[in-house]
Amino acid sequence: MAASLFKWSLLYTVFVIYNHPGIGWSYKPAPIRHPLFVTVTEINHNAKDKTLEISCKIFTNDLEGALKKSVRSSVDLGDPRNKKITDQYIRDYITRHLEIKVDDKPVALQFVGSEKETDATWSYFQVTQVESVHKLGVTNTLLYESFDNELNIMHVTVGGNRKSGRLNNPESTTVFEF
Repeated sequence: MAASLFKWSLLYTVFVIYNHPGIGWSYKPAPIRHPLFVTVTEINHNAKDKTLEISCKIFTNDLEGALKKSVRSSVDLGDPRNKKITDQYIRDYITRHLEIKVDDKPVALQFVGSEKETDATWSYFQVTQVESVHKLGVTNTLLYESFDNELNIMHVTVGGNRKSGRLNNPESTTVFEF
């Protein structure tokens, strides 16, 4: 028992030392590991108001990085003094990377606003004059230019019927039928 415990503790120690930045057998510090690159987009058809209600949740640091590349300037989504300009950046970025077709007809996303949580930023859009939805096509390339392993998850609700899908970079389009 003691020999087994010793082997496991030795293995653990070697693992920790090897993976500790700046120690290990290599003189290079270990890279910072970001385990998951994901966005979540919710699309709900509000039959009463005849609108599509769209919300996108993106990790704030990932979104800031994408916006920085897009506008070629530093972006701080947490600074309320910059809210007007950062909302414009978010609107422009998302409308370039999220396209929706209702029954094979492209629709225009109208920006409603954004809000920052602890580590994520929500952005909200709507599409008006959508009486019914039988087929919803989505092209979603959010953060694809930043992460080769980006995963975009989508949840679509029409008439109380919820369907979900995902796109792994480089896949960019999917269709939901109701």
